Amino acid sequence: MPFIYWQEKIFKIIKYVLLYTFLIFMAIFIVIPFYWMFLVSLKSTAELEAPVQSFFTKDPQWVNYVTAVTYPNFKYGQLVFNTVWVGVWSTVGTLITTILAAFAFARIRFKGSTMLFSLFMATMMIPGEMLTITNMQTVYRVLNWDDTYMGLIVPFMVSVFNIYLLRQSFKQIPDELYYAAKVDGTGDFKYLLRVMIPIGMPTIITMTILKLMGTWNSYVWPNLITSKEEMRLISNGLRTAFKDAEGRSAQNIQMAATTLVTVPLLLLFIFLRKYIMRGVSRSGIKG
Repeated sequence: MPFIYWQEKIFKIIKYVLLYTFLIFMAIFIVIPFYWMFLVSLKSTAELEAPVQSFFTKDPQWVNYVTAVTYPNFKYGQLVFNTVWVGVWSTVGTLITTILAAFAFARIRFKGSTMLFSLFMATMMIPGEMLTITNMQTVYRVLNWDDTYMGLIVPFMVSVFNIYLLRQSFKQIPDELYYAAKVDGTGDFKYLLRVMIPIGMPTIITMTILKLMGTWNSYVWPNLITSKEEMRLISNGLRTAFKDAEGRSAQNIQMAATTLVTVPLLLLFIFLRKYIMRGVSRSGIKG
């Protein structure tokens, strides 16, 4: 065979070897923190205090998980209930505002709609941290929603990114469907429920999953807006529940609790990742 053929084959093999070596390295780099979290959760206190740490344990302490769930300061049931409650209602509120706003920007023609949407998009350039203090002052001084579910839910019921994502999905629906529905006497709200929402369901499912995952991981805002332990979310409980009077943490018990909190998110992403990818890909780039 010609030399150039073998040269191309060798270059192709080298390319794939380098590519997969890089991917394997990055996968190991990502997995190691999770493995170490799981390993520490199975270690005894004596192993943790040993001068030399190993990547294995000869005597796994599965009882650490029972201890974590029943730990006096870690009210696991209450924290999970708060997180799920806030997550469900904030997701419902976000879906309502997102669907209505995306429909208005994608289908309804009104004066200034393009400029208004551009202003919405411009707000995405503002870091969320810059709005934290303002939102906190509003919740504390104006609405008096500190230490309430309303304070945890309402401020995050509008997402400009989700509006943009769903609007792009709605824009892919042919205008002919809308005009045909109008000819048949179908109102805008009925058209939204019967046509646009079913077609945009992959994107809506994606938003729902990401919103629930975001609430599950939420830490800064619940920590600022709540002072009562019974109103905290699961991430706040993980941070403060396992410290003793001297500020030291029972790391093995804390890592056991962290594993219990992390596993649902991992399973949710593993089993629903195709819906997330499908929803994002369907949104396209149509303007």
